[in-house]
Amino acid sequence: MRKIDRLYLVDDDSLFKFLTQRVIQDTDLVDKVEVFSNGLEAINHLNEIKETPAQLPDVILLDIDMPVMDGWGFLEEYGKLLPELDRKITTYIVSSSNDPADISRSKTFAEVKDFIIKPITKQKFIEMVKAL
Repeated sequence: MRKIDRLYLVDDDSLFKFLTQRVIQDTDLVDKVEVFSNGLEAINHLNEIKETPAQLPDVILLDIDMPVMDGWGFLEEYGKLLPELDRKITTYIVSSSNDPADISRSKTFAEVKDFIIKPITKQKFIEMVKAL
């Protein structure tokens, strides 16, 4: 199983971010985790580094319910940015929502690999990495 060089965690919930970082750390499958509190912070950062593929993430874990710019807004902006990115990035929606409408909507975005219902356990994270 290959190790993930860089992972973005985009979520406004401090407790979820803390716990998820601990789970990721415990697996020793990620070299660097970068954390963003909303979609706008993450999309702005991607725009800043898009010319430097080595700084781009391998994986994005994205919440959908956030202030400033939610996950859906991020995905729309991200879709416009994708042609400029010189790296394949795997994106997962990670949400506490189990609303079938949200799950269905996530499938309309080709860049979304899967919809994960929170929390992310160590076993679930390992399965996600194996699937890459």
